[in-house]
Amino acid sequence: MAQVELLDRDAAEREALHPLGALDLARRLPGLIVSAKEVAATVMHGMHGRRRAGTGETFWQFRPFTFGEASARIDWRRSARDDRLYVREREWEAAHTVWIWADRSPSMAYVSDLALQPKIDRALVLGLALADCLVRGGERVGIPGLTRAFAARDIVERLAERMAEEATRPDFVPAELPPADALAPRTQAVIISDFLSDPEEIAATVRSMASRGARGHLVMITDPVEETFPFSGHTEFRDVDSSARLRVGEAQSFRAAYMQRLAEHREHLRDAARSRGWTFALHHTDRPASEALLALRMQLEAGQGG
Repeated sequence: MAQVELLDRDAAEREALHPLGALDLARRLPGLIVSAKEVAATVMHGMHGRRRAGTGETFWQFRPFTFGEASARIDWRRSARDDRLYVREREWEAAHTVWIWADRSPSMAYVSDLALQPKIDRALVLGLALADCLVRGGERVGIPGLTRAFAARDIVERLAERMAEEATRPDFVPAELPPADALAPRTQAVIISDFLSDPEEIAATVRSMASRGARGHLVMITDPVEETFPFSGHTEFRDVDSSARLRVGEAQSFRAAYMQRLAEHREHLRDAARSRGWTFALHHTDRPASEALLALRMQLEAGQGG
């Protein structure tokens, strides 16, 4: 019976977080913005950007002139201060575009006593922190179907504001997956979700987004309770996307079947990602967000080099 009360408490919290089916972002986002910036600062500390010589307008460094180069490249003002000739190099500024999607559907509101925060909070913190890191590194970031890709110092606030505006629309229904539009070559996508939906639909979205050669990364957010299925005795399970309920007398008898279905579901997701050269990662909400952000940042850098 205790488990039924716990689930009822969670259902009440979901209803509070999802008035008319939409997350109350105006109330929650200010705190999430602060958390995202803190996580981004932690990961950025000690990490180097992608500064290197190339076409651009930002000065990077002077280097000695090499015999055979065009004399027009010589910086005569700097050379006059020494007995050598110097070339002014500019920083490479061919920015990449990264599309970030954070699932805000009802199932993401779940949180157990073992988690540090709800799945939706972790997804938003991770997505916004990643956007902050990417823009600091010279990249452009956007939300598919909601914003264009751009770079701005206040990228976190701008993306949060657009999501809050979207959530206030009377017709807003939070989608589990991003629009299945083909992304341009040499772009990357990051989809952060619990992926508790039809694996074939997820695979179809990946295929469509990657059809022109875009790289991508699936980050599955999971609560520790979803990982271990600790329920026993009389338990009532509720579908957050409908009015369906399931009452069972010995919940523990479902554990083995549940764990097998969960493993099969995740393997489908891994296959969908691998088939298009994408990556799949699992992140638990009882672990620090910085762990997932650091791993994701390294995957993105590897993807840019490919």
